[in-house]
Amino acid sequence: ALMAANNPSVFLLTVNGQIEGANFPEYDHLYCKYCFVYGHDWAPTSGLEEGITQITCKGSSVSSSHKLIWNFPLETTFKSTNPSGWPQLVVSVYGPDVFGNDVVRGYGATHVPFTPGQHTRTIPMFVPEPTWRLQKFTSWLLGRRPEYTDPKVVAQGEGREVTRVRSQGFVTVSFHIMTKDMKKLGYDIGPSNPAPTQSSTSGWSTEEQ
Repeated sequence: ALMAANNPSVFLLTVNGQIEGANFPEYDHLYCKYCFVYGHDWAPTSGLEEGITQITCKGSSVSSSHKLIWNFPLETTFKSTNPSGWPQLVVSVYGPDVFGNDVVRGYGATHVPFTPGQHTRTIPMFVPEPTWRLQKFTSWLLGRRPEYTDPKVVAQGEGREVTRVRSQGFVTVSFHIMTKDMKKLGYDIGPSNPAPTQSSTSGWSTEEQ
């Protein structure tokens, strides 16, 4: 079966923005990896699904308030037939331990905002806690924290309750969201107008209608 070019069963979500930076009181010289996690009906059509920032250090000036600045761009477009499984951004932050090994300093996740327009999200970052003292001692000795082998575990939520986690800091992300053809499919994500409308001529929404 040939799919029609203007198949109205697909909508687009464009995510622009940046991983602005982080606040990790205890650590410095950190970098951030990111990836998107999404449901079966979703597929990226352009841009990058994952990436890694440069290593950054805290500013020494008082005004910098010891923030880590990355300003790392995000730019991805997804297509989907179904809002279920809406993409999440998963971030993990790494830095050197006393032995110079790269260890994880925090994991976190946030849903890509649902409404078009400009958004800022502050993501709390966690690390898995070693559950007992001996393990804590050996991981200190080896300079290794327990690590999730796949950061995407963080987005799934299951299994994270089992792991005791400790809060480490925050990562700030800014998003600019655009959608196309969601209204055509009867999904209205603008808060002010819950009824499906056909009014948008181009089908792209860059702000809440």
